[in-house]
Amino acid sequence: MTGFGTRLAEAVESRGPLCPGIDPHPELLSAWGLTVDADGLARFCETCVEAFSGFAIVKPQVAFFEAYGAAGYTVLEHTIRALRDAGVLVLADAKRGDIGSTMAAYAQAWAGDSPLAADAVTASPYLGFGSLQPLLDTAHANNRGVFVLAATSNPEGGTVQRAATGGRTVAQAIVDAAAAVNRDHPPGAVGVVVGATLAEPPDVSGLGGPVLVPGVGAQGGRPEALGGLGGAHRGQILPAVSREVLRAGPGVDAVRAAAEKFRDAVAYLV
Repeated sequence: MTGFGTRLAEAVESRGPLCPGIDPHPELLSAWGLTVDADGLARFCETCVEAFSGFAIVKPQVAFFEAYGAAGYTVLEHTIRALRDAGVLVLADAKRGDIGSTMAAYAQAWAGDSPLAADAVTASPYLGFGSLQPLLDTAHANNRGVFVLAATSNPEGGTVQRAATGGRTVAQAIVDAAAAVNRDHPPGAVGVVVGATLAEPPDVSGLGGPVLVPGVGAQGGRPEALGGLGGAHRGQILPAVSREVLRAGPGVDAVRAAAEKFRDAVAYLV
């Protein structure tokens, strides 16, 4: 299989630079006239898969599936499979992070041979970047990608992420560590996550990988602010949008049109 970075670049080139999210929040299920249970979850995801089948990459938010236990994970497995069958890359937004054998088990679940394994997964490095090594190794062995949280939009995150270490912020240290991995692996294997609403994002110009930028739309991030975010190169930014698009449902055509509107709005900027 071709490396994740190459697959992503090719998909974005042909399908545009937007990562729609599948966030089946209970309020959205109700707004769509669906039951707030695993059956409603499944119907919600079926609509999303059909609406997003023409996009490069889609990001299911794992937490909203976990809320329904085993039945929710069954829906997630089916959704991942359906998206990939449609030729869409899947980014599992799981934000896993731990140490030792536990991290290795997470790695097998999300980047190994598990039914949950996606093309890429988000991960938290805040037990130390080195704690991610089992995930990075497993992803590399399976030609999958990892998006590492660097600088998030939530106000609480700044107390850690903007703290100074060795003359740079913690967030910048994470970006630099990801860049070091990319220099030794196929291009674009490791990306970072940088919130769209940040006034002072880390410098990502030397990352050598993609920058996932959530928070566009409902969380206040403006498409016009994405160009050159953190010194990013053309084609490096991957804007992510979820609720702003999903609120257009429940119709497939309406959801697709809302996502296409965002994709067109950012295409010339990133």
